[in-house]
Amino acid sequence: MDMNQQQKSGNDPLVEFIDVGVTKLSPAGTTKAILDRISFTARQGEITGIIGASGSGKSTLIRLCNRLDDPSEGTILLNGQNIATIDPLLLRRKIAMVLQKPFMFEGTLLENLQRPFLFRNMAPPSAGSNEIARVLDLVQLSSEMLDRDARSFSGGEQQRVNLARALVNHPEVLLLDEPTSALDRPSTARLASTLSNICHSEHLVIIVVTHDLYLAEHIVNHLIYLEEGQIVEQGVGTQMLAMPQTTTFRNFLAKPEREQKSFS
Repeated sequence: MDMNQQQKSGNDPLVEFIDVGVTKLSPAGTTKAILDRISFTARQGEITGIIGASGSGKSTLIRLCNRLDDPSEGTILLNGQNIATIDPLLLRRKIAMVLQKPFMFEGTLLENLQRPFLFRNMAPPSAGSNEIARVLDLVQLSSEMLDRDARSFSGGEQQRVNLARALVNHPEVLLLDEPTSALDRPSTARLASTLSNICHSEHLVIIVVTHDLYLAEHIVNHLIYLEEGQIVEQGVGTQMLAMPQTTTFRNFLAKPEREQKSFS
């Protein structure tokens, strides 16, 4: 039995979407479904990938997970509790989000890693603390970088700082929105390896929205393909990519521009 099978067989659900829908009112006064009866489970120690064309509802879905948006219908559970009953600030410590474009606060790498503690009026960890050493090790950044200006880092390094800053709060769930969109292939490959290691070593739920089929193929356990706000296919990532079951998913995978971006 491989690592993915071991993880899947022994884990209980952590994040559950049950018939979740989002509707928006257009300027013309008509109602449009952004998401329609979405149901899936994201488990500890696994990476759940959300793929689909632009406008399919991917970003809306991930924003629901920590209540940056709220559903129009349905239920989202964290450890069996409706997230609508959890204080949003507490929820966002449990469910951390790494945004598409890396954002660095002014100052050094260390000051960026200390920022979440200052927001919570807590004493920040020092450069030599176990906490700082832990997150640097997780994202594979050197302690020699702690005194460097974070804004001087490369795109790949800044994405790792974003990850470290999210992990310093010991979240249960990590959300990533297009984490490789600004990265070249070598940086994407390094980030893919890092995310896989973090998922298993920290026993996290990771939910990642991506256009990048390289990322989906190499790290995703459970894959969900969205189209026009509906789940068209979901299942084991490698199996879905190798043997798509629907015409719409096959067409999505066959788009030449997507193949060039994902596999070049």
